[in-house]
Amino acid sequence: MKNNSVSPDKDFICSDDIRHHFSMAMSAMYQNEVPLYGDLVDLVSDVNAEVLTSHPDVKSQLLHTGEIERLSMERHGAIRLGTAAELSMMRRLFAVMGMYPVGYYDLAPAGVPVHSTAFRALDSHSLHKSPFRVFTSLLRLDLIADKTLQQEATATLAQRQIFTAGVIELIEIFEVQGGLTAAQAEQFVQEALETFRWHDKTPVAKALYQRLLNQHPLVADVVGFKGPHINHLTPRTLDIDAVQQGMQARGIPSKAIIEGPPRRACPILLRQTSFKALQEAVGFKVSDTSDLSNGGYEQGHHTARFGEIEQRGVALTQKGRALYDELLAAARRQLGVTPNEDNAAQYNQILAEVFTAFPDDYQTLHEEELAYFYYQLTDSTLDSEDGQALLAATLSTDDLNKVPNAKLTALINDEVLRIEPIVYEDFLPVSAAGIFQSNLQQAQPSQYDGYSSQQEFERDLGAAIYDEVALYESMQAQSLEQCLSSVSI
Repeated sequence: MKNNSVSPDKDFICSDDIRHHFSMAMSAMYQNEVPLYGDLVDLVSDVNAEVLTSHPDVKSQLLHTGEIERLSMERHGAIRLGTAAELSMMRRLFAVMGMYPVGYYDLAPAGVPVHSTAFRALDSHSLHKSPFRVFTSLLRLDLIADKTLQQEATATLAQRQIFTAGVIELIEIFEVQGGLTAAQAEQFVQEALETFRWHDKTPVAKALYQRLLNQHPLVADVVGFKGPHINHLTPRTLDIDAVQQGMQARGIPSKAIIEGPPRRACPILLRQTSFKALQEAVGFKVSDTSDLSNGGYEQGHHTARFGEIEQRGVALTQKGRALYDELLAAARRQLGVTPNEDNAAQYNQILAEVFTAFPDDYQTLHEEELAYFYYQLTDSTLDSEDGQALLAATLSTDDLNKVPNAKLTALINDEVLRIEPIVYEDFLPVSAAGIFQSNLQQAQPSQYDGYSSQQEFERDLGAAIYDEVALYESMQAQSLEQCLSSVSI
């Protein structure tokens, strides 16, 4: 596993710090562009403070896992790219910040013509220093049935350059010398921000934009603009239901359905909601060059950018994820239609009932191997040679990656070890599609016909994608190794 928490040279700034500075600069830029995002951050901060005050068990858990320090700076963003070349260079840009592609998501079956990955840090130390993630989608022009429009879109994307010459130069310097100096890192942050900045003038004519929009709003959002403006930034809340109510109370137009699992005592995976996408004024390039009365642009509107909130729970094992997918599918089949404003209450009731089949306490989640956990020494073990000896004797003959769950459960029951949930750092394709669709404001086909694959995405990316399950397994095993190394026996 890559670890970028230590700078390769004393004169270089470590990638974790560059990522942190970039995420804060990105947040400030987006708040200036979308002031309602600032209101959302304030609401989330208020809710989190209330939860930490009224639920000491939640605060204790966050302290034990080291997440409390990262909570206020937690953000994920999302961008949409148009070409393989853009995706490949974006991978190199994120690598400067210690962010690597994790997970493959195909959203075409849900009616969104993209496939995606998430760029993020890989290990606990780096994630705690800066948990910034960017969900990055690549537009699938091959899914556009109108071949003439497909060719026009391809030609339009070929004419744009979304990266500044300065950031490309700094990426190349980073790759050659293995890091950036403080001055170079500061310049990199400023140059990289330009790629994600909003531009209210488009390089396409209004007629072409409308044809792209008729094909799919997301196609228009990618092809119709100068670059991949950040379309949302997402703070992390400890109580998404309270935030949902708070948005409604403050007059912030929220979507009706919280995507993901229902409310639980022990949160799992990821729950997401958002305020509805803004309609923003844009200038479309006039096709008639003789008409330059308005600077060569005619006025119109575009709807894409919105505000999202997330509540993250424990990462699930493959067994746990299979159960989650099965129950979610069962709830949607029982509802019979796509969840929306008209059936929100009914869907939430069905979801809660169906998910009673998913255990809702950490002990059972661990015993049934449904979720991933950090193993930590209890206070009594730290003070007891007998407890430390029992730990060493129990685990001394095992590969720490393959310790029988029964042995670990026995150590937990004997209060030698305690468990704390490993936070889910990734995304859910059904939830991502639900967020997209709720903000596109246009009826979409249920799915796109067309083959897509992780192998093709990796070809365009120029690198292999990390398996998120393997990363969680490694984090769990490393926590057990730390327990053993901490005992004096």
